[in-house]
Amino acid sequence: MQLTIDKIIELTGGKLLKPTPETTISGVATLADACRGEISFLGNEKYFQAFLKTGASAILVPPGLPDYPKGKDGAPAPAFIEVENPSLAFNSLVDYFVKVVHSFEPGISPHAYVDESAQLDPSKVRIGPGVVIEAGAKIGDGCDIGAGCIIGRDCVIGENCKFHQRVTIRERCIIGKHVVIQPGAVIGADGFGFLLNKEVGYYDTIDQVGIVVIGDYVDIGANSTIDRARFGRTVIGEGCKIDNLVQIGHNVTVGKHCIIVAQTGIAGSTKLGNYVTVAAQSGIAGHLSIGDQAIIGAKTGVITNLAAGGTYWGMPAATFKETTKQIICLRKLPQAMKEMKALQKQVDALQKLIEEAQS
Repeated sequence: MQLTIDKIIELTGGKLLKPTPETTISGVATLADACRGEISFLGNEKYFQAFLKTGASAILVPPGLPDYPKGKDGAPAPAFIEVENPSLAFNSLVDYFVKVVHSFEPGISPHAYVDESAQLDPSKVRIGPGVVIEAGAKIGDGCDIGAGCIIGRDCVIGENCKFHQRVTIRERCIIGKHVVIQPGAVIGADGFGFLLNKEVGYYDTIDQVGIVVIGDYVDIGANSTIDRARFGRTVIGEGCKIDNLVQIGHNVTVGKHCIIVAQTGIAGSTKLGNYVTVAAQSGIAGHLSIGDQAIIGAKTGVITNLAAGGTYWGMPAATFKETTKQIICLRKLPQAMKEMKALQKQVDALQKLIEEAQS
């Protein structure tokens, strides 16, 4: 597939900065790797040197650049297309190429099992081999269910969802529109609920009878797990982006457009506001409240409520400024200990002189 410069301008809303020979684009690449026939973008000033040396045929650039590269190894100069946000515009081109390469061909694999009471239109969905769709499930038009997925009984799946291989959606869970779930993710497994039965000396399992509700335009990474509520709902708000290997406990509520990065764990009944960012390997205890637009740094341990709009880091979590001061103090501690020992020797020597003078 090839795109003309005019088509790229149409897709990105950009502006061609200067006339250029007719160019067609057949692929996308980074500035460093791009060659003739490919388009790239300059989204960060740290890549400016790569920008000056790139072999791309076209480049998406931000407004106001002071310099532009000439063609590499005598090749014609690239076409420069000015856009407000090169990274976002480039993503629209990547999305265009992906959709063309991975065209949607509806149909149900003969190796899939679809219960006769399930509601779906075979002419408007794609069901891969080894898929199991249980009784009462509803699958929206445009859904692409990859090989080995399990859709539990009475689940509701919105339109244009993409489930990659081996995704499990357990019974009665509700998934919104345009949701993408990567391989191995499990939605609606039982929450971690056990009570010690002191009479017999072992833990009894607490029934988990709630569901998971996932909003529209949510992305969920590979092997992430979102537990069903003990009763009621575990909720993931619209537009959230959840990385690989994330664990979200029962009855958690995640607001709209949150970012939750890999290996994060959120314990039961905690509530995240809108536009919260949780960086990698963070742990959030249960029954807490995290305010809107809070930012939680990597490897942070959250054991108290966090106010909206703050940036937090450390274990236990504190404001970024406070934690930074603590780390600076800790790094100075060895030198401070040496100085204290030296001062103690001086004090001991003075004390000895005083005692000798008094005797």
